[in-house]
Amino acid sequence: MKKLLILIPLIALSCNKKEAVTETSVNSDSVKAADQLSVEGTIDSSAIKDSMINNAPATKEVLREGVMREVEGNEIIRTAPAEQLPFTIGEEFTKENQKFILKIKDYKNPKLSVKIANADPNLNVRINQIRFPDGTFDGPFGREVSVDTPKKGEYWIIVGHNLMADGKMTGKFSLEIE
Repeated sequence: MKKLLILIPLIALSCNKKEAVTETSVNSDSVKAADQLSVEGTIDSSAIKDSMINNAPATKEVLREGVMREVEGNEIIRTAPAEQLPFTIGEEFTKENQKFILKIKDYKNPKLSVKIANADPNLNVRINQIRFPDGTFDGPFGREVSVDTPKKGEYWIIVGHNLMADGKMTGKFSLEIE
């Protein structure tokens, strides 16, 4: 009974101290919070949430009108409008087990053709999957694919290393999209 009487005030005091703890620990956390707030204006909130969950910084940069590059953990994500097709995009894996996702917005053509070009022959990279606007996926593929695109919308091309083959996991490559 005496222990209970001692614990109740301690619990009540610990609840009140939370505000004091956050006020005194402002030194190291305020810089992080300020950075996240300043970044939030340039990055959509879903990217912020994902990077916080993965403990990885999310960065975005505009490459040219309508084309965006985002790096989050081991993923490199680029977004491009379909009206810029055909085009070639160059990229580089600098870490092992990275993957590259190209999101093509508002795609309306009946076929999508993708080819990995100019890659180092020892680079172990392939088109792993294609995501359709309805959320379904198809794949894996090799270094080249041509698929029917019956629905209009956003298509994703996911490139990564081939688990069934050997080779370097870092290096430069480019995608030709038509």
